[in-house]
Amino acid sequence: MQTLFWILVFLVTFSAMEFMAWFTHKYIMHGFLWSLHKDHHHKEHDSWFERNDTFFIFYAIVSMTCFYLWSYEGIWYCLPIALAIMAYGASYFIVHDIFIHQRFKLLRNSNNWYAKGLRRAHKMHHKHLGKGDGECFGMLFVPFKYFKR
Repeated sequence: MQTLFWILVFLVTFSAMEFMAWFTHKYIMHGFLWSLHKDHHHKEHDSWFERNDTFFIFYAIVSMTCFYLWSYEGIWYCLPIALAIMAYGASYFIVHDIFIHQRFKLLRNSNNWYAKGLRRAHKMHHKHLGKGDGECFGMLFVPFKYFKR
């Protein structure tokens, strides 16, 4: 029964991270921390790294804190929370940085309807270079209007 609770906590946390990605992107990255995020929309440097890459540090700290609380304080539900945050971060990195932005030359030939929809939605977001423009959404729950068969 405990394993079922761990799986449930993991799935709820992973799903909640999609909301957190949307919220962070809309109100923080396109809000008061636009100075860190704008180089992601309008590249003005030759470096492979972007100031935008610093955003992963916040969620990594939250995940590591949960690992600590599980390991040293014995709070059982912190382990599935930590693993879910880490899994979402890895998924986001694969979808956003590798698949969409091609920061590594992998997954270039994925052309199913879902892959095309993700690329189309992200392209529409990036066509706006300003702080207040552009629709914000998560990684998995993208509006259906971008998916065409």
